[in-house]
Amino acid sequence: MRLNQVMQRSEAQIMETNKVLKNTYLLLSATLLFSAATAAIAMVMNLPPFSPLLTIIGYFGLLFLTSKFSNSSMGIVCVFALTGFMGLTLGPIINLYMTMFSNGHELVMTALGGTGIIFLGLSGYALTSRKDFSFLGGFLMVGILVAFLAGIVAMFVPSMPGMSLAVSAMFILLMSGMILYQTSEIIHGGETNYILATVTLYIAIYNLFMSLLHILGAMSGDD
Repeated sequence: MRLNQVMQRSEAQIMETNKVLKNTYLLLSATLLFSAATAAIAMVMNLPPFSPLLTIIGYFGLLFLTSKFSNSSMGIVCVFALTGFMGLTLGPIINLYMTMFSNGHELVMTALGGTGIIFLGLSGYALTSRKDFSFLGGFLMVGILVAFLAGIVAMFVPSMPGMSLAVSAMFILLMSGMILYQTSEIIHGGETNYILATVTLYIAIYNLFMSLLHILGAMSGDD
């Protein structure tokens, strides 16, 4: 009798995990498409780059609202508001690269392709290996905080291009770890809220793309 209860509980947990995983990837796909659409709108309208302060306020404000309403349908609205806003901030940056570099289109497509390969590869590895990457949690939290602060310093001290590149390299490593960590959390039941899981993976993908684009642009020299 007890064995049957354990088996039933295990099956229920597997079904719940699969449900969270499915909903996360469906919502992630939708938000990525929506973000791409708002980025395209910003590019067509030729919007100027957003100020760093406005970007930070908008990002953290919408992130707070998403977390607050993550257990209700309003959370989905907030997710699309957040990813749409980030898409708007991305459009002018892409336009800038296409204007500054004669091979700007190649840089953007290479960064986009590299982001897709990294995300699919790491997600696939976490899903197939079923390894527990929860041990990365503390390291990622500290690393992202350090990289974020270093990024702010590099933003206001343009005379240190090497630091800016180092921050981008840090973010590539950290966001790769975040993809492994978040996917593992879903698989092992550590994350049961697909809205929060979607936001985490979206942010990882966004930062991966931005960091790769920055490094590729710096290495190109074709401006």
